[in-house]
Amino acid sequence: MAKYLMLKHYRHTPATEDGVPMTQWTPDEVSAHMQFMNDFAARLQESGEFVDSQAVSPEGTFVRYDGEGRPPVTDGPFAETKDLIAGWIVIDVDSYDRAVEVAGELSGAPGAGGEPIHEWLELRPFLTDQPTTEEWDAIRRVQQ
Repeated sequence: MAKYLMLKHYRHTPATEDGVPMTQWTPDEVSAHMQFMNDFAARLQESGEFVDSQAVSPEGTFVRYDGEGRPPVTDGPFAETKDLIAGWIVIDVDSYDRAVEVAGELSGAPGAGGEPIHEWLELRPFLTDQPTTEEWDAIRRVQQ
């Protein structure tokens, strides 16, 4: 089994560039989307592939080490809004191909009007002490 992180971003995708952002969805559309997410997680739990998931706020703080004393805290520089992480799901699957299959299913979550949002998800393997040949192959495919 290999663990993968699926990052959800606050970004428009080609299929939704002219669509409605989630902040403008109706309450029923938001509920349908959240129900899809809960059902998706439940299916992964049943198959033993679910590890964790969390949604995160678009608000945050940057902190860094700056020598002795209190570290500086700032409300920026932030990446452009399109690049902010909206949440994540950690899965533990048998192969890279299964991870891609799971991410593809998640990409079809419903949005405005109940239509799939075709969301781009960032799929990243967790590093192990010594990456397997399959993990290196997956990394090479992504870099090509």
